[in-house]
Amino acid sequence: MSLTDECGRPSANRICAPVMAGSRQSQIIRQPFDLLLMKNCFLLLAALLGLISNGSAAVPPAEKLLSDDTLVLLTAPDWTKAMEILNKSPQGRFWNDPAMKPFRDKFMTKLKEDVLTPLERELGIRGEDFSALAQGQLTFALTQNGWQGREGQRMAWLLLVDTKEKSGQLKTNLAGLKKKWVDSGKQIKTEKIRDVEFTTLITSSNDIAKALKKALPVPPGNPEGFEDPDAKKTTPKSELLVGQSDSLLIVGNSSKAVEKILIRLGGGALPSLDELPAYAANHAAMFRDAPVYGWINARLLVDILIRPSAAAAEADSQTGALLPPLSQVAAAIGLNGLKTMTFSLHVSKEGLLCHFFVGVPEAERRGLFKLLALEARETNPPPFVPADAVKFQRWRIDGQKAWATLDTMITNLSPQLAESLQMILGTIGKDHDADFDFKKAFFGNLGDDLISFQQAPKGNTSDDLNSPPSIYLLGSPNAEQLALALKSATAVMPPQFGGGNPVKDREFLGRKVYTLPATPAAGDTGQSGFHFAASGGYLAMSWDVALLEQYLRSAETQGKSLRENPGVNEAAQQVGGTGTGLLGYANDSETMRARFEVMKKNPNSSTNANNLTLLASAFGVSMNQNNYNTWFDYSLLPEYDKVAKYFHFSVYAGSVNAEGLTLKMFYPVPPQLKK
Repeated sequence: MSLTDECGRPSANRICAPVMAGSRQSQIIRQPFDLLLMKNCFLLLAALLGLISNGSAAVPPAEKLLSDDTLVLLTAPDWTKAMEILNKSPQGRFWNDPAMKPFRDKFMTKLKEDVLTPLERELGIRGEDFSALAQGQLTFALTQNGWQGREGQRMAWLLLVDTKEKSGQLKTNLAGLKKKWVDSGKQIKTEKIRDVEFTTLITSSNDIAKALKKALPVPPGNPEGFEDPDAKKTTPKSELLVGQSDSLLIVGNSSKAVEKILIRLGGGALPSLDELPAYAANHAAMFRDAPVYGWINARLLVDILIRPSAAAAEADSQTGALLPPLSQVAAAIGLNGLKTMTFSLHVSKEGLLCHFFVGVPEAERRGLFKLLALEARETNPPPFVPADAVKFQRWRIDGQKAWATLDTMITNLSPQLAESLQMILGTIGKDHDADFDFKKAFFGNLGDDLISFQQAPKGNTSDDLNSPPSIYLLGSPNAEQLALALKSATAVMPPQFGGGNPVKDREFLGRKVYTLPATPAAGDTGQSGFHFAASGGYLAMSWDVALLEQYLRSAETQGKSLRENPGVNEAAQQVGGTGTGLLGYANDSETMRARFEVMKKNPNSSTNANNLTLLASAFGVSMNQNNYNTWFDYSLLPEYDKVAKYFHFSVYAGSVNAEGLTLKMFYPVPPQLKK
């Protein structure tokens, strides 16, 4: 909209109308007023033009720029503020501590050598030229862009970076980037979208893979390369559009998606994300004042993903496919009821709060989401949970309702599987008692309380770290009958868990302890294997007999409890209190101490490699296991006591309401960092 259009709106007409009315004499009398009004209009225009020439209008927030077909949003409304918060956080201070310098320097060197430099070479983009330009929002988004899940279609991705007062430097850097692409002979094209010039780099995924061959896993059967001989013919080309609108850097893979951003920047009327009711509700509840937040349009995403499988369901049924179609799986586990998934970070002087929400309305809750529905009951650690527990969780879920939901889910997923399961359950215990009803004895005696806690590893090996002493407690109105039912069920357990081995029992403090030996070894004392016993209204189960006996003693002698540890109750209030239905605790300080010892002692262990690659895969990143230790040289880690001040404990709580499921995690500021 032009300035002239804006000046000519009704507000100006109402002022001018009286001047134009009346006789010629009245118009002559009003001439001085006309001249004054005209002079003021010119001054107003000059002021507005001055503002435009001296600076850019503020860039709207992400939800006003993105379209209502946005599938995924990840944004920091103020990147400078977000980085300041990160650097001041315990985690940021730990990473930047001088004691971490040898480890940090080697990691950053390998990151640059294996990822950043090859990408810079392939794309011609130097990270230093653009990383310091982010001054306002930094947003990444995926939009539907006409994608319907069919082959040949693709979503659009967008990266938006507000450079604010550094827009001049951005313009210079983009001009240099274009020249570099041209000089290197790269395939590019230049086009104008809404009068904004965009340069497009045309490349392929194979080119990127070859550039990152040190970081990416080697393809099976092709150790020398990352593409087939005809890859260049078959691999579709990708487009990387780069352009600038005032202070906003826009990068994407679709000119259509980019054009929608430019239309909204210009004040055009297109439906935007903030007009979507599902997003608006989540934004009001979770995103205000959050330095970082993310949002997923789960309903739209699931609908698109299961649509092709619905069309193929008929063909699958005729060919006798063993696995049900994706649409049937989604309906059985409850994905059809999903609306949105969100997360946000909030920082206060007390600590860091992570807020996760899964939007599944109560009326549409099926399968897993109905199974996860919590009872809003007491979750405080019971007195028998010791103060030195490194992990604790209490989950108030009705066991009988949960089994009924699980049974329905399996039936909807595969009636044949459900029938087989019922047949197996119906045979348990019949060899000793023809009238024994396992389902009644086991599921009929489940209560509404599931507790687990863990102690520090007994040693400093990888095996000790991965198998710390842990115990699980099932609440029951008749724990003794539940224990006997479990004893009967051991006959159908897999052999690797001791299934088929005879269950041994012994008396301990007037209670019967059952043990399923891990292996039928000669001379077995009954101390190794899976142990369980009934006590205090719970069925206690553990692979560590000492911890099980400690629990059985707690009924008579109780030491200091976890609930008495300083700060635990206060931290629980940050996540909703101790009556939400789910409460967890982790002693991050002791956990990290154990991990430091193991990693420093065995820096090249396969356990570290597996943990790292699993962590990377959780974020959608593949890593080459053979070279992982060149990135993470755990031998360079400092002694734990030098960085222990950055670690404390954390708590989390879950709750359920009519709109969906919530999980909150809180990390209090460690006491030593408050000094």
